[in-house]
Amino acid sequence: MRPAHLLLLIGSLAGPVLAEESVSVAVASNFSRTFGELADRFSAETGIAIRTTTGSTGKLYAQIVNGAPFDVFLAADADRPKLLEESGRAAPGARFTYASGRLVLWSRDAKDCVDALRTSRWVALANPQTAPYGRAAREFLENAGHWEEVSGRVAYAETVMQVVQFVASGNAGVGFVAESLLNGPHMPAGACTWPVPPQSHSPLEQQAVLLAAAADDGRAVRLIEFLQSNAAIDIIVRHGYGDMR
Repeated sequence: MRPAHLLLLIGSLAGPVLAEESVSVAVASNFSRTFGELADRFSAETGIAIRTTTGSTGKLYAQIVNGAPFDVFLAADADRPKLLEESGRAAPGARFTYASGRLVLWSRDAKDCVDALRTSRWVALANPQTAPYGRAAREFLENAGHWEEVSGRVAYAETVMQVVQFVASGNAGVGFVAESLLNGPHMPAGACTWPVPPQSHSPLEQQAVLLAAAADDGRAVRLIEFLQSNAAIDIIVRHGYGDMR
């Protein structure tokens, strides 16, 4: 076989293999925009492609438990990564906190977010059963004595990103969102933003795990190492999360 033909054959065989050489990452919806920048930076530096699936932490966790072929899980809480580690579905010793989230009350139209909490026809929050930011919002409402007043007017969203959509569209007058989402390029201007006191709810400690099936995958390990680097943390902080160094 002539060299040119040999190169063509190698190229045809390598194409599908290279297409599969990527890291599959499950990402909590609040972190999707931030992770997009991180993934671009990582791929540019390493040549390793990233495939991202976003959703609520609870639903992504359920997919992993049911065998979804993810390599890395970036959750919006610490509970589910710990459960994965304890059940042997995550590599031991590879769990770490990559971000500290902040909860805010946000409205597109109201001038006073706290007043809007009392007067809006609908108050949006993510499902507390599957979304940690929704759980934190409900904890705040309960601890502040607002839950009984608000519970009949709650519009539940699947994710905190969907809360933004509810409020931006006017379907809800006010909603509980992640502070990190407020500076997105397509985020509509808000009339008011009110930081929810962090002591009024459980900490929004967001943890990552390397899943057991990818424990020996050098590409996934490199991503885990990158996410703990100063360069990655600088990006995470710039997007509105706490500095975990």
